Amino acid sequence: MNILLTTLNAKFIHSSLALRYLRSYTKPYFPQVELVEYTINDVTLTIAGDIHKRKPDVVAFSCYIWNIRETLDVIAILKKIMPDVPIIFGGPEVTYDADHWLKKQADIDAIVLGEGEVTFLEVCQELARCKESGEKPNWGSIPGLAYREGEHVRFSAPREQIGDLNTIPSPFEEDLPELNNRVVYFEASRGCPFKCQYCLSSIEDGVRYFDIDRVKRDLMRLIKHGVKTIKFVDRTFNIHKKYAMEIFQFLIDNHNGTVFQFEITADILKPDIVDFLAENAPPGVFRFEIGVQSTNDATNRLVQRIQKFDKLSYTVTKIKESGKIDQHLDLIAGLPEEDYQSFRKTFNDVFALRPEELQLGFLKMLRGTGVRARAANHGYIYMDEAPYEILGNNVLSFDEMQRIKRVEDILEKYWNAHRMDHALEWLVSRSFETPFDFFQEFGDFWEEKGWNRLGHQLEDLFGRIHYFLGNRQTNEFAHVESLLKFDYLLNAKHRPRKIWWNDPVDKKDLQTVHELVVEQSARLRADFAEHAAQEKEYAKHTMMARVSFDIERWLQDGEVIEGDYALVVYYPYLQESDNTFVCVSLVDRHAGMSR
Repeated sequence: MNILLTTLNAKFIHSSLALRYLRSYTKPYFPQVELVEYTINDVTLTIAGDIHKRKPDVVAFSCYIWNIRETLDVIAILKKIMPDVPIIFGGPEVTYDADHWLKKQADIDAIVLGEGEVTFLEVCQELARCKESGEKPNWGSIPGLAYREGEHVRFSAPREQIGDLNTIPSPFEEDLPELNNRVVYFEASRGCPFKCQYCLSSIEDGVRYFDIDRVKRDLMRLIKHGVKTIKFVDRTFNIHKKYAMEIFQFLIDNHNGTVFQFEITADILKPDIVDFLAENAPPGVFRFEIGVQSTNDATNRLVQRIQKFDKLSYTVTKIKESGKIDQHLDLIAGLPEEDYQSFRKTFNDVFALRPEELQLGFLKMLRGTGVRARAANHGYIYMDEAPYEILGNNVLSFDEMQRIKRVEDILEKYWNAHRMDHALEWLVSRSFETPFDFFQEFGDFWEEKGWNRLGHQLEDLFGRIHYFLGNRQTNEFAHVESLLKFDYLLNAKHRPRKIWWNDPVDKKDLQTVHELVVEQSARLRADFAEHAAQEKEYAKHTMMARVSFDIERWLQDGEVIEGDYALVVYYPYLQESDNTFVCVSLVDRHAGMSR
């Protein structure tokens, strides 16, 4: 029997862990099981045509909020061109409201509920029996299944969770070459000890672990094959201290340049683990995703979220100070009883930790969650179709939600992209009352100017923030403008061919600056000094801009020494080393030099 496992990923770079588990569990019994991944951006007819040419006897789709609409479009075509081929659904989007999906979409033959390995194998065995005997499937004989019987939706007996996860064969025995340039999802455990009411993990009880030696074998297989990024999907990776520590140590010893991402509950990460990671983690190898969601205690109680923000802050700060692990912190706007001002405080509380990335998301009323079941209690209105994002509630209007969306847009374009970190740090700490106010005012201005309808290049992003700040008459505007120039030039991969500011420099000034740089040659980096000694090479490898204060001194000790300064950024050959710069005074020829 030809079995086709498939899904529509959000992007090509993603990969489906669920399908790989189903394949590994099913293949010993059905060797002709095939796994094919598409994306939601692929043409619907093209997907259907590709599935049709593979001549499957059964097609199984893994369904999520990001692909359910496109998946339904695909199966509508499949049922027209191969009406006798059973279509099986599974995944979190259909598990918790199977009755709805079976009534809504007649093209679905059955839905696997929850953990699917054993159930899907038995579905295949039943279909193989029916193929041989000519009988109709007896879906009711398979625990953990929802199906249609005439006009009625039926549910078979519940399926118990797999007691020993090690009975599931490794999902990484096949197609390793296809995973080299993709994010590989990996789990060391299943389940979550917490009951956060907006999360599907709150529905299941307990945490189960794969054997640590099996985890190490699978990780080593992926590492040796050259996989670049492995993302652990464990809901709380650090809940079992000894288990987590053993994996951390194993990866420190064997990472070979692979990057590993973990979902960490920061307020329960023990201080000794924090100290261990700060001392031993290889720079750039670990990445932590930390869900904060809200710092409003009343809101957290309403969603049954247990969180000690002071301990979380300690952990995040300690890890950040180590400079070895990037941290991605999450917020959710629209949680129960958190109004606009409360969310503003939440944002500022978390932004004060200066995470490398701050993701601002919006509450989604996922099927099966507690917040959806009690939506009326808080006056929620939300989208009827996936992703079920809220449109407002009793304390947060639709207009306020839209304003917060503008904060998210600017946050992504500017802070999370790390295009102008020095200028942004000045703005959020010196020019605006709070960081949230900067992102909100700039977001509102962006919307007012209609820039959301226009594309943008890097120069446009710098030009637009410069225009916004100029219109606002921001405190110390000349200094912010100087830092924008600095960020633009220092982070450029090559010597820029065009600039976004109007800063004419005549030949005399260029000559004066060159002479000043040469005077500093003993303090310059060797390659910079070598090119500075040759005027032609110096001109090819440097870019100059006027700035209003000594940026080098400010970076060293935070002191702002105002004056007429020239910033000279040096671009080395072939980018074998980072750009460097020197800041020289055009008034008293006093010079300072930085990295």
